[in-house]
Amino acid sequence: MARTIKTEPQEIDVIELRRGQATFCIVGESPFFSNRMAAKAKRSLLLPSGPMTKTQKATKLKHAPFAEYRDSPYLRQGPGETLFEMIGSAPKMSIASAALRMPTSVSKTEIRQLVRSPAERVSLWGIPRLDMSVVRMAGISRTPDIRTRAKIDRWAMRVVIQWTEPMLNAKKVTQLMHSAGFICGLGDWRIEKGGEYGAFRLAEPDDPEFLDIIAEGGYLAQQDALRTPVCANAETEELLSWYLDELARRGVNPEDERPEDVEVDGDAFVFGAGSDTLIAPDAAAASLPVQNGGEDFHS
Repeated sequence: MARTIKTEPQEIDVIELRRGQATFCIVGESPFFSNRMAAKAKRSLLLPSGPMTKTQKATKLKHAPFAEYRDSPYLRQGPGETLFEMIGSAPKMSIASAALRMPTSVSKTEIRQLVRSPAERVSLWGIPRLDMSVVRMAGISRTPDIRTRAKIDRWAMRVVIQWTEPMLNAKKVTQLMHSAGFICGLGDWRIEKGGEYGAFRLAEPDDPEFLDIIAEGGYLAQQDALRTPVCANAETEELLSWYLDELARRGVNPEDERPEDVEVDGDAFVFGAGSDTLIAPDAAAASLPVQNGGEDFHS
C-alpha cells in the first residue's frame, strides 16, 4: 500500500506595494524626428486600395513634401503649451529598452509592468524644420525612397514617470532615464534603432537651455513653422527647389498637393490643406497625406 505524504499548506507572502512618481525634464542632445504614422497609411490598413496601374502611377503624385511634413508630428487637439506632442508611453518604452543593457538580469516585460507613464500625450517643445531624407523601404527589396518629416534640432520635454516600490525606487528610475537618453533615444532614427538621433539628457527645471527651448519653441512658434516651412539643410532645400520647379512645369500648385488625388496631366485637381490656414488636428488626420517608407514606432 502506497504511503501518503501530507504536506503543510504554504502561506502566500504578500508585500505592500507603493507608487512612486517623479517629473523629469528632458533636453535633446541630438535632433528629434517626428514619427507619427501618416493618415494615408492608417487608411490603407483599414481599407487597402490595391495596386495602382501604370496609368495611375504616371498621373498621380507619389509624394507631397509640404503635406507629409505637416502630417509627421502628433498635433495637440485644443489649446495647450505646445502644438507638437509625443506619445506618452515612448519614454517608458525607452526605459524598458535601456534596462536590457544593464548588468543585472531584468526583462523588458518586468520594467513595462513596474513603470508607467500616466499621460497619454506629453508636450514637445522646439521649432520644427522640413527635412527630406533618403530611406530604405522595409520590404525584401529595400527600395530607396524619399521621406519628409519634421526635424527639431533643439527640443525639450517634461515627462511624468510612475513606478512600483519597493521593486524600484527614485534613484533606479532616474538612472534608467539617464541611460535611456544615452543608448536608446526618442523619435525616428533613434539610437536604439541604429540611428544617431533622439538622444537626450536629464535637466533641472531651472536649466538655462531647457528654459530657453520652452520660451522659443512653444505653440505659436510651432504653428508658424508648420504654416511656413523652412528647410532643415541645404540638401533638402535643393531637392525641394527642384520638386517645386517640376510641379510648376506640370501646372500643379504645391500647396494644393495631395498624392492620391492630384492629376498632373489634367486641368483640375482636388484641393488639400493650404498654407494660409493651419487646419485643426482632428481634421488633419483626414486631409493631410502621406508618408512612405519604413515607419518606426515605439511599441
